[in-house]
Amino acid sequence: MILRTPAERRELLERTKTVFMVGASPNHVRPSYFVYRYLLSHGFEVYGVNPNAASIDGDACYPSLSACAKVHGAPDVVDVFRRKEEVVAVARDAIAVGAKAIWFQYGVINDEAIRIADEAGLFVVYDRCMKVEHARFHGGLTMTGMNSGVISSRRHR
Repeated sequence: MILRTPAERRELLERTKTVFMVGASPNHVRPSYFVYRYLLSHGFEVYGVNPNAASIDGDACYPSLSACAKVHGAPDVVDVFRRKEEVVAVARDAIAVGAKAIWFQYGVINDEAIRIADEAGLFVVYDRCMKVEHARFHGGLTMTGMNSGVISSRRHR
């Protein structure tokens, strides 16, 4: 089921506990790092999946979804930070590990991957950011943009 409305996405976020983040980065300037840290700080159990990273801030990072699932069981959501050309395999891997939902970040739109996940019964979100959606529903996002607390035009006194 493709989740198209804010109410559907909010409901998914409210029932989500575990997130496997494919493409999570230990690089502090990457969006996947920001989202990883944000979700951890807001009560989600987040596990990085990246074959090129052994850890993120001391937390284990797994080379594949199956390796992560062997340790932590099936995730509620697989959050995808990969190029759109690479996500068909991620969708198939998410189905194989028993994920309930797959979330493709901004710009990650691959019709085949969306169709595969949808037909397998996963809840599907695409071209949206979990952090932005969570912040929007919990008062961290204004109508004019993000309030991440990282960048501000306000003067500190």
